[in-house]
Amino acid sequence: MHYLAEGLRLPTNGLDYTILAIYFVVVLGIGFAARASVKTSLDFFLSGRSLPAWVTGLAFVAANLGATEILGMAATGAQYGVAVVHWYWIGAIPAMVFLGLVMMPFYYRSKVRSVPEFLLHRFDKSAHLLSSILFAFSAILIAGVNLYALSIVVEALLGWPQWVAIVVAGLFVLVYITIGGLSSAIYNEVLQFFVILAALIPLTLLGLKRVGGWDGLSGSLEKQHGADFMTAWGGTGIGDANPLGANWLTIILGLGFVLSFGYWTTNFAEVQRALSAKNLSAAQRTPLIAAFPKIFIVFVVMIPGLVAAVLVPKIGTPGSDLTYNDAIPLLMQELLPNGVLGIAVTGLLAAFMAGMAANVSSFNTVFTTDIWQRYVKKDQPDAYYLRFGRLITAVGVLASIGTAFIAASFSNIMTYLQTLFSFFNVPLFVVFIIGMFWKRASMKSGVWGLLAGTTAAMVNYFVIYKQGIIDIPSDQGANFVSAIVGFVAGAVVMVAVTLFTAPKPEAELAGLVYGTESPDPDEAPEAGDDAWYRKPALLGWGAIVLATLCYLPYSL
Repeated sequence: MHYLAEGLRLPTNGLDYTILAIYFVVVLGIGFAARASVKTSLDFFLSGRSLPAWVTGLAFVAANLGATEILGMAATGAQYGVAVVHWYWIGAIPAMVFLGLVMMPFYYRSKVRSVPEFLLHRFDKSAHLLSSILFAFSAILIAGVNLYALSIVVEALLGWPQWVAIVVAGLFVLVYITIGGLSSAIYNEVLQFFVILAALIPLTLLGLKRVGGWDGLSGSLEKQHGADFMTAWGGTGIGDANPLGANWLTIILGLGFVLSFGYWTTNFAEVQRALSAKNLSAAQRTPLIAAFPKIFIVFVVMIPGLVAAVLVPKIGTPGSDLTYNDAIPLLMQELLPNGVLGIAVTGLLAAFMAGMAANVSSFNTVFTTDIWQRYVKKDQPDAYYLRFGRLITAVGVLASIGTAFIAASFSNIMTYLQTLFSFFNVPLFVVFIIGMFWKRASMKSGVWGLLAGTTAAMVNYFVIYKQGIIDIPSDQGANFVSAIVGFVAGAVVMVAVTLFTAPKPEAELAGLVYGTESPDPDEAPEAGDDAWYRKPALLGWGAIVLATLCYLPYSL
């Protein structure tokens, strides 16, 4: 990510800093209030599985709505135009509905505390350990992206040195997660969701007013970039050239299926929010509730990017001191009065902290329960793991500070994140999906599928793309291709290994493979009644989400 332009320093005053200070006080207050509910390790890592669906649903979407997404997607809008909707309407919503309707029963009924723990039950220890290590590593890398981006934004907008921004944000995240555990992170994410919207909605409305509404925005950008800039699918025919560097096939398969389903169904930073719900019904409704606001969030991150492209036609061009990542800060400087400016800065900080907290809280759970408790210190009292969880949270924050600067080698933060997802989430998804729907998949196929998928995605990106063996027009296009390659390689290797190794005994697959009944009579409904298509409430939520998506003006 390029440094933001020096000229973007915001004219903040005492009112803006007062709003910022009030927010930090409330954040810490929530952490201390949540501390009373943390008595066991289950309370610390999964909120005692006691939260209502509306809370977990908003936390689910807020955990993804980090400032890396806000800055990155606004930058993508300024650079690629309306094509940014693909990351939401194709690259998120279908996978979120699939998670709620199909996959959550497997997670919740198995009573696992993490996504990797599910692989222990379905496959074996080797698949579990490898997936735990890969996830812990990727969580720290992604948390580091949030810290790095925050430090650059705060330095440019407020004049704070980078190290001050990193230490302050990291310290606040550390304090409220260490004190209140996941409950503190989730309730703060609900608060952060509304603070982020309070920052983005005025920016979007004032931006549209400045450029003459949607018609004025469309007319200006079509003159500058051509008609395809204001359409979702323009120029995406196979063989056609477009700035995105991807055609409709790689968008649908690479982003819409492999990357999207890999992220939303297996990324524990998201799934952890649903697992903390009070019952299975609430767990299933969590991603469905989150999907509805997700449909519309694209407008408040895309439109500011488009407006910036109109107000500063040379943004991101050679010779300009403004990069695409400057879109949101540029509009904040241009459009917002003091007071509202304080809310906007607070919203950006809240977004960074939400993204970091989601990854740190999922990291401490996986490291404690899946690595330390399972393979290093077994059979310790529950109080020991609670103390260790708090300790490893501090280690995770410090490690995130260290990995923050890896992001400096990437010119676009969303490109960096998509690269990580293609390496780590996609191989995990192929192992999950095959394991859940194919009883014959053997115990050893899980670990080999993970290894093959991760290796193939990395080879495609670092060797085939970076060395120019095959000409792929852009980093984003390369990420889509890497995701497809990783998925196919993992699937092929899993099938091949299964043919030569023993399957897991069928009695041990109860509740872990689609069509089998849960072994727990307290959790299992009568035979056949647990199918998602027999649940009117879930069908209703899914129908509302998908119908809304279908009737949106997708001809944009």
